[in-house]
Amino acid sequence: MADTGLQALIVDDEAPARDLLRLLCADQGLAVVGEATTGEEAVELADRLCPNLVLLDISMPGMGGLAAARQISAAPAPPAIVFTTAFEGYALAAFDVGAVDYLLKPIGDARFETMLDRVGAARTNAAPTEDHIWVPVRSELRRVSLGAIERVTAERDYVRLQINGRSHLLRATMDEMLAKLDPITFLRIHRSTIVRRDQVTGLRHEGGGVWNAMLAGGDTVRVGRSHYERVRSELGC
Repeated sequence: MADTGLQALIVDDEAPARDLLRLLCADQGLAVVGEATTGEEAVELADRLCPNLVLLDISMPGMGGLAAARQISAAPAPPAIVFTTAFEGYALAAFDVGAVDYLLKPIGDARFETMLDRVGAARTNAAPTEDHIWVPVRSELRRVSLGAIERVTAERDYVRLQINGRSHLLRATMDEMLAKLDPITFLRIHRSTIVRRDQVTGLRHEGGGVWNAMLAGGDTVRVGRSHYERVRSELGC
């Protein structure tokens, strides 16, 4: 496994959880620079060791993970913070303190890899550097606000942008679009679909493990099986 350039601080009061995270890090080429068992210890080690990734439990004796994240995020060059927890209900609070991802225990290899992709994108694009994108419309190029996009759908070598009832076709990949969009505003719910979080009005079980997201305006779109748990945790439902 190639070196990712990530140096992780593991924070969890339970030894088995730290052991698992250490193994996942080793499998993915992450260097573990330290381990902590409390929020207070996490804050101290983050300041002293300067990791660029903190894998942080939420429920711990003394200072909890959310309070620790607030202090760690106040550093001049804060690390990416990823919460690792058995509790679904803290997802919204986690993203309020700037978390890059929210992993529900038990954490599997595939979900850990997805988290690393998000951390990599966040490090490259800590915030969108532009607030617009140019799209072809007939013989013109038109400027479209990224914040106005409601949905992005993959169509072979293109993506279709839904904006105020109109669609625009752009030659780009879903990963390229994901890197341009603010992760606080947008959510990938399927390998072929990105939506604005505020457009999701609910999730509906269709049976057989199939879930759809209900969107403002009445549309429904499929939630990918590999995305479902993350979508639920990020929406806080």
